[in-house]
Amino acid sequence: MEKRRIKGGFLAVVGFILSPLSWWNDLVVNLPLAYAFGIAVALISRELFLPGVIAGYWLTNVAGFVLLHKGAIDVVSGEPEPYTTRRFVKDFLISVGYTVIVIALVWFGILTIPDGILAALGQ
Repeated sequence: MEKRRIKGGFLAVVGFILSPLSWWNDLVVNLPLAYAFGIAVALISRELFLPGVIAGYWLTNVAGFVLLHKGAIDVVSGEPEPYTTRRFVKDFLISVGYTVIVIALVWFGILTIPDGILAALGQ
């Protein structure tokens, strides 16, 4: 039982760091991860940068909510509770809202692909 609570605590902390529940995480954690994911996808095609950033941002936020929920359940309850479809839909919709902000940052040129990275690869 103690092992499950330690694991749950670890998952909850990682989930909190990835989730949009803290004021600092988007700037310090999720946006850099989404940006790196967008650059990695842009190596396939420059036009995939924005979809890559969006996908990366969604993945970090949804993963954060899932991990936070799973970890918290393991820490506070005697029996693990399943992650329901309803909870997933709620977490997903919150992530979509935050993603609109990230789309705006790319759309208005605040986030761009560094030319040096793609130039080094001949794109």
